[in-house]
Amino acid sequence: MPEAAVIVGASLAGAKAAETLRTGGYDGRVVLLGEEPVRPYERPPLSKGYLRGDQPFEAAAVHPAAFYEEQGIELRLSTPVVAVHPYTNEVETGSGERIAYSHLLLATGAAPRELSVPGAGLDGVRYLRTVSDADGLRAAAGSGVPVAVIGAGWIGTEVAASLRQLGADVTVVDAVDLPLERVLGPEMGRLYRDLHVAHGVNFRLGVGVESISGGASVEQVTLTDGTVIPAGLVVVGVGVRPRSELAEAAGLEVDNGIVTDEFLETSVPGIFAAGDVANAYHPRYRERFRLEHWSSALNQGPAAAWGMIGQRQAYDKIPYFFSDQYDFGMEYRGRATASDELVLRRGGTETEFLAFWVRDDRVVAAMNANIWDQGDAIEKLIGESIPVDRAKLSDPDAELHGLTTTG
Repeated sequence: MPEAAVIVGASLAGAKAAETLRTGGYDGRVVLLGEEPVRPYERPPLSKGYLRGDQPFEAAAVHPAAFYEEQGIELRLSTPVVAVHPYTNEVETGSGERIAYSHLLLATGAAPRELSVPGAGLDGVRYLRTVSDADGLRAAAGSGVPVAVIGAGWIGTEVAASLRQLGADVTVVDAVDLPLERVLGPEMGRLYRDLHVAHGVNFRLGVGVESISGGASVEQVTLTDGTVIPAGLVVVGVGVRPRSELAEAAGLEVDNGIVTDEFLETSVPGIFAAGDVANAYHPRYRERFRLEHWSSALNQGPAAAWGMIGQRQAYDKIPYFFSDQYDFGMEYRGRATASDELVLRRGGTETEFLAFWVRDDRVVAAMNANIWDQGDAIEKLIGESIPVDRAKLSDPDAELHGLTTTG
């Protein structure tokens, strides 16, 4: 069989994998198959600059338009894959075409979890995952209707911030007590709540959605406490699910995503998975987990590509994500739990600080908020996993580099 690397999913993970195959010296056929009609792009701008209209699509695109042809990568858009046939080493597209592979990467990503309440199918109930979704949201918000955002996680809070900046009247609804509390804990949750309230966002927390109602399109949201919120637009951000159906139908091991080893290889040798869909074993943490982070797509795609061409590299990067809401930007590294101790290092203003999550005297996660010169030191602090003095950790005059073994 001629050498052919097929990548299912023209995503950030898929596009970076294709790039790595070429820079790594692979000279076989590279086929990148995507469902959407546009070339691969990064998703974080969809809830931020692209949604607001501040950034063009080109700013989100992974590569310039000419890149794929120049690199000999067959980019096939509007080409959904409906089946993987491991026994014949083929993928099948929606048109019935079969494409043979010697190496296969599944980068099928995730899909938004749908709201399951009466009225959830009404016109005006929207989700955010694609460029098309963002275009539709921007246009709908521009009509001046009140907006209800269901979900106070990252998507919900980022969308709420962007729509407020576009002038929309926004109410955020969630059964949690504080936004982002599940991820960052109560103290950070209060900070984000106060940030949004200061910018005019209304919160209805500790309450769920009973139903959505309207005539031709959505007009209001009824909450479980009986409150009725006027809404001509409802944005649902209640999490995502891994798109692992292709893998499951093909007989690959699936458990909250496509199960892989530390090299991103699945239970079927020669088939790899990367990005939101991969439930990968992480040698640093000695456990398997799935990360819905931009950095995972950025870095797992290349790691999988190296494995596809026989140069296996364990994926052991420290988890990383970022968020920008209004004038408050942050980066988060590591992996914390609700029981870890929070240690704060205050900066010059209320929204300038470093937050550290400590377990057994070691920093397991950290967040730098509106402070942008400490990323490398934080990475080392987490990576070296050495005991730290909490007093020095909270002292803004103590150099973080001095807390690591290598200085």
